[in-house]
Amino acid sequence: MLIAQFSDLHLRATPPAGARVDTTALLRACVQDLCARDPGPDLLLLSGDLSDSGSAADYALLRQLVQPLQAMGVPILPLPGNHDRRATLRHACADWLQACQGLHPTFVQYVWHNPTLRLLALDTAAEGCAHGELCPERLRWLEQALAASSQPTLLLLHHPPYATGLAEMDGMALRQGAAELEALLWQHPQVQALLCGHLHRLTVTRVAHALALSAPSTAHQIALDLRVGQAARYRLEPPGYLLHRWHGGRLLTHSVVVGDFGAAQDFDSL
Repeated sequence: MLIAQFSDLHLRATPPAGARVDTTALLRACVQDLCARDPGPDLLLLSGDLSDSGSAADYALLRQLVQPLQAMGVPILPLPGNHDRRATLRHACADWLQACQGLHPTFVQYVWHNPTLRLLALDTAAEGCAHGELCPERLRWLEQALAASSQPTLLLLHHPPYATGLAEMDGMALRQGAAELEALLWQHPQVQALLCGHLHRLTVTRVAHALALSAPSTAHQIALDLRVGQAARYRLEPPGYLLHRWHGGRLLTHSVVVGDFGAAQDFDSL
C-alpha cells in the first residue's frame, strides 16, 4: 500500500500583489508528479495548512487541483492546520470526510481503515493561534478510538508533538496535550507512526515507541537554521511530499523532491 502525504499547501485563490511563491503552480507540479508514478498511490493525506486564509475559494481551488487524483479513485483525507478554518474545510470537503468513520461532530477527527492498516486523523488546530492543542475532548476521542482496535495504526496530525531546534517553529508546535498524547501512545503499541505537517521540512524522531515524521511543504520550505532564538524564514527549495509504503507490517517512507532533474540514468554513464 502506498500513502502519499501532501502538507502545508498554503493555497491562495487570490494571491497578494507581488507574491513570490506560486503555491498553486507548485501544488499542480506535485499532483502531476504523483499521478505519473507507477505504481500510483492508494491514499492521499493532506496534513494541514491546505489554505493560506481559510477561505471557501481556497478550498475550491484545492479540489480543482487534486481532481486528477480523485479521478484515479484515490481517497483523499484532509486535516486542518493553523491557517485553515475548521468549519469551512468540513463543508468544502464533506464528501471526502463521509468516506471515513467516526467523524467527530466538532473537530476534524475520524478513522480510515482497510484490512491491513488503520489511520486516525487528529485535529490539533487552535483557531486564531499558530500553535496547536489537543484538548481533553480530542484526547478522549483518541483514547476511545485506540481502545477499539489493535490493528496497526498511523496517526495523522498537523502540529508535531516534539521539539526540532527550529526556535520559532518550536514555539508554534503542539503546546497543549503533547505529554498526554505520549503517555497514551505508551499504552498502545499498535501505533506505528505519527505523520505530521507544519514544519515545512522533513524531520524524523520518536514519540513514545512510535516513529514521528514531518513532511516537507508542497510550496516553500522553512530555512534550516538551528541557532538559538532565530526567527523562522522561508527558502525557495524545491517542493516535496512523502510517500509512505506499508508492506509486510512495516512502514517505510520515501521523501520525494519535485522538479525537472533530468531522466533517470544508468550508472555506467557516470
